[in-house]
Amino acid sequence: MISFEKTLVLKKITIFGVGLIGGSVALALKKAGASTHIVGVGRSEKSLHEALKLNVIDALETNIHAACIDADLILIAAPVAQTKTILQSIKPYLNSNTVITDAGSTKGDVLATAREILGAQFSQFVGGHPIAGAEKSGVSAAKADLFLGKNIVLTPAMQTNRDAVAGVADLWRKCGAKVSKMSAETHDGIFAAVSHLPHLLAFALVDDIATRPNAEQLFSFAASGFRDFTRIAGSSPEMWRDIAIANKIALLNEISAFESELTQLKQLLEHGDGTGLQVLFERASVARNNWNKSQ
Repeated sequence: MISFEKTLVLKKITIFGVGLIGGSVALALKKAGASTHIVGVGRSEKSLHEALKLNVIDALETNIHAACIDADLILIAAPVAQTKTILQSIKPYLNSNTVITDAGSTKGDVLATAREILGAQFSQFVGGHPIAGAEKSGVSAAKADLFLGKNIVLTPAMQTNRDAVAGVADLWRKCGAKVSKMSAETHDGIFAAVSHLPHLLAFALVDDIATRPNAEQLFSFAASGFRDFTRIAGSSPEMWRDIAIANKIALLNEISAFESELTQLKQLLEHGDGTGLQVLFERASVARNNWNKSQ
């Protein structure tokens, strides 16, 4: 867990990307009674007006200068591929006290981009990843309790200002999250295995079924097992495209490891090795049940 420094006063927060994550942060802060003015910025004015109508944000802004002026913290909650463009747009308007953070699912690429663009102001950037989500996206899916009891990983670099880390950690604690920290490299390796690969497998299975000549018949007989396994394939294609490309090195390693597991299963089936299959299934079942008990 993090050893926190001085807590920053967050009178104004600007959120780039008021969708599921950004919107849920705003709602969680409001529910916590934080006296923070929340400004939303995004690609779609329509979605921003929806966020305003739903009382998710206090104001919307299309002018980047106006959005950034006097902001104590800027949260980038847009798809990771947009991070570079957003950082480039806000850099001219940052003051020495503005803390910048993100909510992207990959961290190595984000920190490298922030270091390149922000230069001396890189010390004000705190990489972050809330381990929470839903299969639906957009501000209408935002929930005040989305982060309650969930993990949030911060990936500060050696140069990162401690007070900036403390301010971002306090933001997430107000949202009900449990805050920890690790290196960007460790983060990307872990989440390639336990998050990114499962999403790719779910997308791949649904795509395989959907592109078969008898797809309609197959889907008509699919039941709870298929529904549970493929639920995450309903997630944002844009977001997961960006995540896959951004974390491709770690993800390719995990795909290779999974291919080896599938090869083992295939060989057991080819040889009719019921004992071997049961050993593998029992090992997986015990591990899964132990993990489920710990949640």
